[in-house]
Amino acid sequence: MEARWGAAVRLLVLVRTWWLVAGQVRYSVPEEAKVGTVVGRLSQELGVGDAEARRLRVVWQGRRAGVEVSGASGALVVSSRVDREELCGKSAPCSLRLELLQERPLRVFHVELEVTDINDNAPLFPAARKNISMAELTTVPGSRFPLEGASDADIGANAQLSYTLSPSEHFTLDVKSPDENRKSLFLVLLNALDRETVPVHRLVLTATDAGRPSLTGTMELLISLLDANDNAPQFNQSAYKVQLPENVAEGSVVVRVNATDPDEGLNKEFSYSIVSAVPGDSRGLFSIDPKTGEIKLTKSLDYEDVRLHELQIEARDKGTPPLSGHCSVELEVLDVNDNAPEVWVTSLSVPVSEDASVGTVVALLSVSDRDSGANGRVQCSVWPSWPFVLESRFPGSFSLVLREALDRERVREYEVEVRAEDGGKPPLRARRVVRVPVCDVNDNAPAFSQAVYTVLVRENNAAGAEVARVWARDPDEAENGRVRYSLWEGGAGGASVAAVGWRPASSYVSVDGESGRVWAVQALDYEELQVLQFEVRAVDAGEPALVGNATVQLFVVDENDNAPVLLPAAGGAPGLDPFLGSPVEEVPGANSETLWAWAAWGAGAGQVVAKIRAVDADSGYNAWLRYEVLEPRGKGPFRVGVYSGEVSTARALEEADGPRQRLVIVVRDHGEPPRSATATLSVSLVEGGEKALSGSSSSLPGVLLPSEGGAAAGMASASTNVWLVVSICAVSSVFVLALVLYGASRCAPRAAVLSGPAAATLVCASEVGSWSYSQRQSRSLCVADGAGKSDLMVFSPNLPPPPPPSVPAAKDTSQAEPSSLLDTVSSFWFITLLRPPHIPQRSRCWDPVSDSAS
Repeated sequence: MEARWGAAVRLLVLVRTWWLVAGQVRYSVPEEAKVGTVVGRLSQELGVGDAEARRLRVVWQGRRAGVEVSGASGALVVSSRVDREELCGKSAPCSLRLELLQERPLRVFHVELEVTDINDNAPLFPAARKNISMAELTTVPGSRFPLEGASDADIGANAQLSYTLSPSEHFTLDVKSPDENRKSLFLVLLNALDRETVPVHRLVLTATDAGRPSLTGTMELLISLLDANDNAPQFNQSAYKVQLPENVAEGSVVVRVNATDPDEGLNKEFSYSIVSAVPGDSRGLFSIDPKTGEIKLTKSLDYEDVRLHELQIEARDKGTPPLSGHCSVELEVLDVNDNAPEVWVTSLSVPVSEDASVGTVVALLSVSDRDSGANGRVQCSVWPSWPFVLESRFPGSFSLVLREALDRERVREYEVEVRAEDGGKPPLRARRVVRVPVCDVNDNAPAFSQAVYTVLVRENNAAGAEVARVWARDPDEAENGRVRYSLWEGGAGGASVAAVGWRPASSYVSVDGESGRVWAVQALDYEELQVLQFEVRAVDAGEPALVGNATVQLFVVDENDNAPVLLPAAGGAPGLDPFLGSPVEEVPGANSETLWAWAAWGAGAGQVVAKIRAVDADSGYNAWLRYEVLEPRGKGPFRVGVYSGEVSTARALEEADGPRQRLVIVVRDHGEPPRSATATLSVSLVEGGEKALSGSSSSLPGVLLPSEGGAAAGMASASTNVWLVVSICAVSSVFVLALVLYGASRCAPRAAVLSGPAAATLVCASEVGSWSYSQRQSRSLCVADGAGKSDLMVFSPNLPPPPPPSVPAAKDTSQAEPSSLLDTVSSFWFITLLRPPHIPQRSRCWDPVSDSAS
């Protein structure tokens, strides 16, 4: 005996172990079990441990049974009344699918609960009494009268009924079983009836089920004997079988029954009626025409509710007593796809971090369809197809799984639509929207709106003034997207920085950490700083913090804050204009504005006697200089080049002009407002001989020799000495000598052009030009006819010394020119040539070697 129990226990353990391996546990509970009855030990059999700590609970799909998980013991117990007939009706077996959801960690267990039947329903007849009329004499022995059987809500053996009839010498009971689920009852007459002997027969029909203990139900048969109508209506078929789809329209004809009666008169006339239906409530679904026998549908059918309807049809004549014939109509309901799938979200884990790994389970879903066959097979999909996918491990159970990496900056929240479609034709669909928000991580560095910010700021700006504003965007949210700005040290750039040394950018500008506003720490000076380049960093508040950079190029715009300055001669010695070759001496002193020069009487118009040299520390238009004669006003004997600064004779000089002319020359720039400087030029008018004498003895500092040199002096001497020649021969000789000297001077090289053994340098300038010297910039441009408004020229100070001039008196004076030129210009001369609009532009180029103009 113990060996048999041991084998049974081992078999039970083996079955349970197979169920666990298969991924599903099966339990069985009898209906009407007491509340608290233990169905199964989940903690031991599923291996979940502490069920209360892991939050194990039952998730229902559709019908609910009265079972729950006990949090204390982890067992599946009966929590309320369990009625198999209410849950499953006549379906056998009654199997319910449960889902056990474990939330810590997230897992799903599938449990199949079978509710077993007990014999708790007694057989039930359609009525407590049935009246039967029989004609005496004409009712022959062996006549059969159909009876309605009882129904039992139980299933299996508990619903297997047996019938007995109370003892009677006239009647017996005939039971036929077309199949195991149905039984046909007939009351059979054994002996002829005599109404005068027994007018009424009372019998009891008892139905007994096969349950333990068995239950019974009874129906009283009241048999009344009537006089002779000895032919009952007869149907052409004893059973009619019909198949109808469940979506057939109300009012449709189900079937038409037909019966005949061989009697005549009233005994031949009969009417049809529905006397019973299985199940009982099916009687209200159909109606029959009492004259034609046409059965119609009065309400809609539902395959999911009742799949088979059985009707008992009676044809009763109008004889006395009336006789009746009977037939059955079996209606099989065919399934159509009239139920859409249903989708439930059983668990949802949101929000999802944007750095969640691929394969993370976001939600658990259950899908079901009440239809059967292909109409109940459901396929699920998810839209959009990224970044989530549906995975199924058991029928009707799906997991929403992450299949691609998330990016909250691209999509903050997903609306995932779960689509379910059954296999019917046409298929039915269901949708369920699952909202999946994405939480942020710090995965984006701040990004500036520009990689390089170019800013123009006028010099002499106020300290603390805003010069620029930078802005960086971080697409992250909250602290991950909060940006602070800081200055990343850079150096200052410009022509003057080398002189003052390197200075950090923070000594010029500062950046506000919250707004990104760049403001000046001090006033900027273009003459000190032209370009300031630095970097601005943007750092977010995430963990770890991310950084973005942007370059700011700050260009200082020049203002006209420097007046023109006259260039002094180096060492106080006479300065040689590098293009005229005329000695100019300034009054000693660094800021001397009084210049001395001389001119010979009789000199023609256009003779250059001096050149004013000035420089402006500004640049551009602010350094473009203009020369004007301030005194004397009106038509004086001298004029000054508007842009060149060359002082030349406006007409031929006469003795009436006096021995000395005083000119006041103003030098203005083109700034707004313009600034100016004033120079006083004292021009001595002398004879040609005195001019040569002063040039040879160098006894008159500050004297300027004219550019014509010895040829012009010879002509002036000849015109002056003609009054001293006594004889005609002497005058003729001097005249011939003057012609020879004049011709030689025209062929000799000019003393104003520098030349030497170096390579030839082509120098281009327009006829109307201006000379502006800048020690910070160097550019060159040669402009021909029809060129733009400005001509730019660069002259290198590294030129060879000039050759000895043709006039001996000017030799000593010109020796100091190269050193003076080198001291005046440190690197390059920036010269701007402007063409007045009323003078046609013609390009003239000098070759220093050949001294020729083209």
